[in-house]
Parts: sequence; structure tokens; C-alpha cells
Amino acid sequence: MKQTHFDRKTVRFLFFGYIIIAFLGAFLLSIGGVAKEKLSFIDALFTSVSAISMTGLIVKNIALDFNLSGQIIILFLIQIGGLGYMGLGVFFYVLIRKKIGFHERNMLKESLLYPHMEGVVDFLRKILFFVFIAEFIGGILLFLRFALDMPINQALWFGFFHSISAFNNAGFSIFETGLVAYRGDFWINFVITSLVIIGGIGYFVLLELYLFQRKRLSSLSVHTKIVLISTLVLILSATLAVFCFEYANIKSLGALSFFDKLLSSYFTAVNYRTSGFNTLDLSTFKDASLFFGSLFMIIGGGPGGTSGGIKVTTFAVLIIYTYWVIKNGRVRVFHYEIPDEVVKRAFVIAVGSAAYIVICVLLLSLLEGEVRFIYLLFETSSAFATVGVSVGDGGTLSLSALFGDSAKLIIIVMMISGRIGIFAFLVAIFTKDKEKYIKYPEGKIYL
Repeated sequence: MKQTHFDRKTVRFLFFGYIIIAFLGAFLLSIGGVAKEKLSFIDALFTSVSAISMTGLIVKNIALDFNLSGQIIILFLIQIGGLGYMGLGVFFYVLIRKKIGFHERNMLKESLLYPHMEGVVDFLRKILFFVFIAEFIGGILLFLRFALDMPINQALWFGFFHSISAFNNAGFSIFETGLVAYRGDFWINFVITSLVIIGGIGYFVLLELYLFQRKRLSSLSVHTKIVLISTLVLILSATLAVFCFEYANIKSLGALSFFDKLLSSYFTAVNYRTSGFNTLDLSTFKDASLFFGSLFMIIGGGPGGTSGGIKVTTFAVLIIYTYWVIKNGRVRVFHYEIPDEVVKRAFVIAVGSAAYIVICVLLLSLLEGEVRFIYLLFETSSAFATVGVSVGDGGTLSLSALFGDSAKLIIIVMMISGRIGIFAFLVAIFTKDKEKYIKYPEGKIYL
């Protein structure tokens, strides 16, 4: 897979496009009849950004505070966020058989993180087909289970809402207390986590797996192998961490059966990394669990999909690079050498993300000094990685519901920047095209 080179103008266009859509969503959510009670604009904007960035942090309960029209608007924003508004725009271009120009193809390439211009529209067609099929199958499977507990029409709505929310790694739920009532339900846990994982590994990986399964590819690319192996290792590691740290904690896993402990640990681990559903009260977790949860969230899922974070590929490249530096060899994996440009970009993403999170946590600690620091770190990591899990406000909302407007704005900016990616965010905000005419002499630094 060739490395995508960011076009600054295109990235800025996409970035400000998401902001415009977020404000439009906030306007729709703040008009009369959508919420059961009038929303403040900051809460409407927070909800809109959380939906379009597929985060799932909530300052208003989706089940209690919004009527059906409000929930439909939120679901539509989630779908826009999952496919990218350029993806949906080109989809409508295709429907009306309008010619797609170079500019639209270039923005679509950046929006989907596709490696090159050639074949990007065909790639989108395949992805749209796969997305809608996955969401449909997930909706039916969830409907069949929910139909045992509620009327058919309600079960249908609940099934498809949670399917779309899960596949797009959004974590929004229209149950008052999330999926806590289904903590020990294997069917619900399996379907939700499967949708989250499939949506979170990236569209490029999904297409390659499909072509490989149909024997149209002789082997998987290095990118796909790294994403799949890293995803498996991180999910197993996160499951083990939750299980071990919380095993004897009577407030979280301690009172559950062994099977339910494993199931809840796995569900939490999957949602740590890419989504925001919960079957446990995370405010009961030990600080060690919350700290490791923050690290897993920051790593995130696969690039070019519905997940956030620095991406598993960035994390894997850093680990591989460190290994080969220690062995004093050339950086390679699966008999392929990793280009220096990829390693450098991985370091920029990791260092930039770490600095960004530290600054935001410090600002939040100054604004919300009464909140425990580990809770602020967890909430900030969740917002940056567009995950959505939270220790909560003591009720059914996220911790952010307790924040003042200034702190909420920080979380909003983190969710937007997390949606487009930290590297693209830095490119869009802080860089400009310059021609280099001067070459400076090299300086030696001893490490």
C-alpha cells in the first residue's frame, strides 16, 4: 500500500467541511421538537460533533432527551461521519450519473485515505455496498434479539440504530443506560463487538480481505497483515488487562460469574479501542485499568475506517522500528523494508498526539480542578481517539456533562481533530506550502 501524501488545501477543505456540517447538525438539534427540552447551543454542538466524529460522548441522554426525529438526525450524522461527507457526496454524484472531476476524486482520496487517485470511485462503490450490507445484517441480528424484549417496530428501530452506531464505531445507544442490561447476553455482545471490529479495521483492509477470499489476490499486503495482527494482539492484551485488574473488584467484575467476567472484559476491551458502548460502570474501575484503557484508546484502530486514535499501523511501525534499531538492522517486516518517510510520519503522529493530549489534559485540570486527574486523562483520551467511553457524571451521561462551556469546547475540538487525524489536523492548521531554497549544514546531537 503506497503512502498517502496529504494535499494541504484538500485537507483544510475537509476539515472545515466537517466543522460546517457539525454546526448544521447543532442547528437541527437545537430547533424545537427535536429535543424534549430546549438545548443550549454548546450542548447541541457537542452532540453533533460527537456524532459526526463517531465518538459517543454524551452531555444529553439520547434515549431520554431526544425524540425520534432527534435520534434520526444523530444517526444520520453518524453515517456521514463513518463514510466521510465526501464519500456520500460522490455517492450521490454516481446516482445522478454526474461526471466526477479531478478535484472531487482528490478530496475523496483524502477522505477515505485511499493510497492513489486511480480506482478511488470504484473503491467507494465497493465500500458503500459492503457498509450497507454489514449494517443491514447487523440490524437484522440485533432486531431478532431485541424483538424478544419489546414490540416489533421498536425492536426494528433499536436494532438498526445500534447496528449503524456499532459499525461506525460511534457508541451511541438509545437505551437509557447503554447496553448494561445486556451485559451477560452473548448474542448482543458478539454482534456489537463484531460490527465494531469490522468497521474499525479500515475499508482498505476489508476490500483486500474480500478480494483475497474470492482468490482475486494471491496474498495480503503488508498493511493488511500489520492491521490484522496488531488488532488481534491489542484486543487480547486489553481483554487480559481488564480481566486481571478488575477480577477481584467487587464494584466491577468481582460479583460476576467467570464467563460473564470474560465476556465483559472482552466487550470493554473492544470498545476501549474504537467504540464507546459499555456494559460496565467504568467509574468503578481501578486507576490502573483507566490508565491502560487510556493507552489502548490512544492507539485506536485501523486507518481509513471508522476508528480514531493514532492507528494500529503507527503503533506497529514504532515497535518494529525500535526492534530493528536495537538489533542495528534495516527496518523491515514480512520481508519488506519500511520506508524512512513512513517511520518519520509515525514519530510525528505519536509525538504530536502525546503533546496534544498532555496540553488538553492540563487545560482541563485548570478549568475543572475538582475532577480527578485520571478521570480527565481518560475523558481526553476518549475524545481524542473518538472512542466515547467515559467514567460518567454519576448518572447516565459522560463526564463531560459536568464540565463548563470552556472545557466542553476543548473536548469538541479534540473530537473534530480526532476524526480527521492528528497529522491531517496539524497540516490543516499549522502548515503552509513553502519552497525551500536553503540547505543547512548538519548538526550532530548525541543521544
